[in-house]
Parts: sequence; C-alpha cells; structure tokens
Amino acid sequence: MKALDLFCCAGGTTRGLQDAGFEVTGVDIDSQPRYCGDKFYQDDAFVWLENKEMLAQFDLIWASPKCQAHSVLTPTKYKNNHEIQLPRVLDLLRNQVVPYIVENVNGTQTMMRNPIMLCGTMFGLDIWRHRWFEIGNIDIFFLLHPCCHLGNPVLISGRGMRGVSKGNKRPIEPSVKTRADAIGIDWMIGSELDQAIPPVYSEFLAKEVLKEMRRNATMAYCHSDRV
Repeated sequence: MKALDLFCCAGGTTRGLQDAGFEVTGVDIDSQPRYCGDKFYQDDAFVWLENKEMLAQFDLIWASPKCQAHSVLTPTKYKNNHEIQLPRVLDLLRNQVVPYIVENVNGTQTMMRNPIMLCGTMFGLDIWRHRWFEIGNIDIFFLLHPCCHLGNPVLISGRGMRGVSKGNKRPIEPSVKTRADAIGIDWMIGSELDQAIPPVYSEFLAKEVLKEMRRNATMAYCHSDRV
C-alpha cells in the first residue's frame, strides 16, 4: 500500500504511516535532509494536489498544510505574514477519489467535515498537542479515549525564547531530547519537532483507514463471488 504525505516536513506523519504498513512518498516545498520516508520530492504540494492522475497512484493521501495563520501560538501581529492553505487543500482533496486525511491545529475544525481531535494523552504520551483531522472518501468509525489533562505536559510550542520572564534568559521549553522523547521522534532537530505531530497519531488513523479498506475489499469479493 502506498501513501502520499504532502507538506511532509521532516516526517513525523510519515513515520506513523510507515508503522501502519505504508510505503510513503513525501512532498515538501523545502529541502528536508532528515526526512524519514521511502521517497522524497522537493516540490510544491499543490502541483500534486491539482493532478488527479498523480494522486490516483496512491492508496491514501495525507496533507498537513501550513498552520501558522490559525495557530494560537502565532502572535496576532504576525498572522497575516502566513499563507492560508487549508481551505484550498480541502477543496482539492474532496474533489478526487482517493481516501485522504487532512491535519491541522486547534481552531481549524470549523472548516472541516466531521472533524476528529487527537491528543497525546489518548496514547499515553506526556504531551497534549491537540490536532484536528478530516478523513474523506472513506467511511470509518472508531471510539477514542478522552483527553486526560492531569499534571504538566512537556511543552512543544515552537515559541523559542518568546514569553520568558523578565531577567530569565532560559527558554520556556525543555531540551530537544526531552521534547523528542515525549513526542516519540528521535531524528529531528528542535525546529522540526515544533512542526511535527506524534507518529502515533498518523499510525492510529492510517490503521483505521486500512481496516475499512480491507473490509470493503472483502465485501466486494464476496459480492462478486455470489454474482
């Protein structure tokens, strides 16, 4: 089974797709020297999104368009500096036939159809990192544990030195190793971790999609056999 990871960055999503059993092709506008996937193309993801024949080569499409314009961690005065990509991505993926998953930050769920939220605590991680997902062109159903926001999670905000108290020059985030261990990623540098989702998120969702694909294939086989 082949998956396409658009806006892949260094491959947090990709690793989860691989763990679910997919061969993964990543596409990103920027060079990604630490990308962990099977194939990588430095290219504009929209070139791929606008080519239905190219998309049809894959069994699952994942897209994580830029989120800075929507993120609560982006200072208001800088939000207009960031391109809004999500509506265009959703429109393009809804108008093709391959199953897809689109991921983005809290606040974007109003743009999505039947959005699903995942939190690190649902998977036993010491982070929260809420992310929202639209799953399309395939009907799946599953149950999730609720969030458990007890204690203080490991902070992975991407804010660097911003927000430190006066007179304290220490960053507000823990070390790169602590953040990497918390999110389940061991190959990225700090700035890449800031953008990544935990691989367990994409592994979980991809496995649910695979279950439905196999169920549909079995039903189709049984039907053709009866005919």
